[in-house]
Amino acid sequence: MKKRYVVRTVLIVLGILILLGGSFALEQYYRLQVSNFRSKDNQEHSYNIYPGASIDSVLALMESDYNIGSETDFRLHARILLFHHPEPGHYVFPTRIGDKEVIDRLKYGKQTPVNITWNHYVRTREELAGRVTRHLMLDSLEVLQLLDSNEYMASYGFNKETSRCLFIPNTYQVFWDISADQLFARMLREYNTFWNKERRDKADSLGLTPIEVAIIASIVEGESHNPREMPLIASLYLNRVHKGMLLQACPTVKYAVGDFKLKRILNRHLAVDNPYNTYKYPGLPPGPIRCPAPATIDMVLNAPKTNYLFMCANPDLSGTHIFSSSFGSHAAAAAQYRQTMDNMQIIE
Repeated sequence: MKKRYVVRTVLIVLGILILLGGSFALEQYYRLQVSNFRSKDNQEHSYNIYPGASIDSVLALMESDYNIGSETDFRLHARILLFHHPEPGHYVFPTRIGDKEVIDRLKYGKQTPVNITWNHYVRTREELAGRVTRHLMLDSLEVLQLLDSNEYMASYGFNKETSRCLFIPNTYQVFWDISADQLFARMLREYNTFWNKERRDKADSLGLTPIEVAIIASIVEGESHNPREMPLIASLYLNRVHKGMLLQACPTVKYAVGDFKLKRILNRHLAVDNPYNTYKYPGLPPGPIRCPAPATIDMVLNAPKTNYLFMCANPDLSGTHIFSSSFGSHAAAAAQYRQTMDNMQIIE
C-alpha cells in the first residue's frame, strides 16, 4: 500500500514537472516565434538604429511603443541566438512580433528601405543635397561636397554644374544607411535606365547630348508649367540653339541673379555678369537651372517642328504666351505686355 502511494506521488510530481516544463517551453516558443512584442496602439512602428547602438538602447526605443512580454526572455533568446549588437539601419516592425524575428532583423541588418524623393522644383545643389538626404543617415554636406567636386563628378560623366542632371526627379527606394558612393552609383543606374537607346537616339537626332537636353528642359520648366505650351517652348529654344542665337531666357537670368521670385526682369538684371545669363552669354548655360522632370525631358525630345524664335507673356495675364517667328511681331506683343505691367505698377 505504501509502495503504491509512493509511486502515485512520484507520478503526480513528474506530471506536475512535465506540465510546468511544457508550459514553460510553450511560453518560450510563443515569445520566441510568435509574439513577445505587442504594439500599444495596434500600429507598426519604425526605428532608425545608428552605428554603435546596443540591445539595451533598442529595447528602450521599442518599449515606448510596444508592450514587451518579457525582457528577460528576450535577452535569453538573444544569448542563445548569439545576438550581441544590432546592425545599423531603418527597421519597421509589425504590430505583433516574436523575439526570433526581431533578433534576425537586427542581427543580419534586414532593414526596410526608405523612400527618397524630389521634384522638378529643386534648383540648387544645396537644395538637392538636402532633399535627397532628408530621410537618410547620410549627411547632406557630404553629398553636396561630391556634387560640387568636378573631379568626383567626372567619374560619372558630369561636372559641378551638370551634376544635378544625374538626379532625375522621382521616388526611389534605398536603404537608410546607404553611403554617398552607393547613392551616386544608384543614381547612375537610374540615369542610364531613363536614358535608354530610344531617348539617346532622339537626342542625337537633335544634335544634342542628354545633358544638353536636360538643360533645355530645365529652362522650359522655368518658363511655364502649362503642358499645352511647354512643347512649343521647347521647340522655340531648340530653334534658337540650332541657329546659334542668344537664348535670352528670363528664367536663366533669375538663376544668375539668385532671386527665383523676380516678377519682372529689368535691364540691371540683364547686365549681370554670370555664365547663366543667356542674355549676355551665347549658347546653353553651364548646367540646368533646376532638376527637370522626366516628362519635360521627353517634351524636348519630342518637340514639334515650328518656326518660333520669340515668346512673350500674354498681355491678358492668363499665364500663357504669345509665340512669334519674327522680331516685329514679338516686339509688338512685348510692348503690350510692358504697358499692362506698367499700368499695374509692377516694378519688381
